[in-house]
Amino acid sequence: MVAAMGCCEATNPDLLGAVEGAAPPGARGTPRRPAAGEPWDRRTTLKSLAAVAGVVAVSGCGSDVPEGATRVRLAFCGQLLCVVPYEVARVRDHFAAEGLAVELVYTRGGNAAMQALVGGAVDYAGTSFDVVLQAAANGAPIRRVASTGRLPLFALAAAPAAAGEIDGPGALGGRTVGVSALGNADHALLLFLLERTGVDPARVRFAAIGTNVFDALRLGQVDAAMLQEPALSLIVEAGGRELANFMEIEEARRHLGGTYEFMGVAVRAAERDRRLPEIRSLGAALARGLHDTRTLPPAEVVAALPAALVAGGDVERLERVIDRYRLSLYPERVGVDADAAARVARAQEVAGLLRPGQVDLDRLLDADALAG
Repeated sequence: MVAAMGCCEATNPDLLGAVEGAAPPGARGTPRRPAAGEPWDRRTTLKSLAAVAGVVAVSGCGSDVPEGATRVRLAFCGQLLCVVPYEVARVRDHFAAEGLAVELVYTRGGNAAMQALVGGAVDYAGTSFDVVLQAAANGAPIRRVASTGRLPLFALAAAPAAAGEIDGPGALGGRTVGVSALGNADHALLLFLLERTGVDPARVRFAAIGTNVFDALRLGQVDAAMLQEPALSLIVEAGGRELANFMEIEEARRHLGGTYEFMGVAVRAAERDRRLPEIRSLGAALARGLHDTRTLPPAEVVAALPAALVAGGDVERLERVIDRYRLSLYPERVGVDADAAARVARAQEVAGLLRPGQVDLDRLLDADALAG
């Protein structure tokens, strides 16, 4: 089985009520909900998330936390390429330099991180924008204040057996294409691509394969599939063909029309004004983390990651992946990008996950939070 470095997320959970939806299939334990009228508190919500395996681990605050630093808890999807700038910022003491002691709370997916934010267990949530849109559509009072990833962590590839016949997305009519699940982020992105390419999705057969998309593609059980790294590199080595690589900035411009808002930070709307100096300090630290991620030798970037994330993996391949994609995936600035966010919203509309105009992007995106 090939472990994905990216993030593949269900985009249509019920996020209101926060914690109960965090359990993965087969998980034991039912989180305790507060009694009627009892507010969500951090301890209750973190215990609930831990009970259903929503919280995986908590990363430290860095090697040099200044006395009197503001303590901040930030939960995020614990997928590898998403977390890189955050861990780089932590290890290189960029948070500490801004007077922050940041705990990075790893969760199993962005949905669990968003649930922790809405439930009051953490101060901020780092998730894909797909998750933010669905939370807002379900009434969650949140604001997106910073961006740390500007492209989705997916690519469309043809199976080795079909690589000579399928030369691009326009050739998918009459073919079977694998996705993790219908309604997931990769499926919504694929439908958006088909719309832009002019391919009638009714002419494409979608196979919901789950986490083992790589083997299904390698064995020719599907003609093409949406993949992450390192599965993409491995399928190309096996004779497959890249059809559209959304992790490459020029490919994203060609196939999607531009950048596509992905990883970033959200805060509870009611706390935005009170936390504004803190948000700007967090943004400044993440900006330096992004710069380091884009410029340091890949081996130093990988060395900043917690050992548990890379244990048992192919470190050299990870270094090559980071070296290949980092200038595309990670933006130069942390400010939110309205055009990139609008593309994600359109993809969810095409997939039937959002109604047109259901989410007010002008309200959800806080372009002023990092200004000044």
